[in-house]
Amino acid sequence: MPELSLEAAQTILTATLKAGREKSFKPLAVAVYDSRGALRGLLAEDGTSLKRSQIAMAKAYGALALGVGSRALHKMAIDRPYFVASVSHVVGGELVPVPGGVLIKDAQGTLLGAVGVSGDTSDNDEIAAAAGIEAAGLVFDSGA
Repeated sequence: MPELSLEAAQTILTATLKAGREKSFKPLAVAVYDSRGALRGLLAEDGTSLKRSQIAMAKAYGALALGVGSRALHKMAIDRPYFVASVSHVVGGELVPVPGGVLIKDAQGTLLGAVGVSGDTSDNDEIAAAAGIEAAGLVFDSGA
């Protein structure tokens, strides 16, 4: 089974923050999980608010738990709010159904993990996550 290397996770973390700075986003927190749901790395820029790291973690973990990017979870939350509320309970509250939780895949489409970003608008969080994943030579799936 392919796995997300620590080197790739570190590239994603730093490239995500770099993309945010280049685009003048607000300070970001970024979390990277592997496909098993193990946290591979977490960074928060100076100036992030108190719970940004936990929000980033929940965006990534929720996407990973359901196997879809959090943009798809956002649509589910609108279309089927009771389902998403129930799933949030099942995953211990680690699900934030807004963009910014992005699946990491290899070129063959194999799931390697997920990235969660929080700090700016949800759309901008997703843009930064996608940039980080691409910088590692991997493919992003936002659930769009």
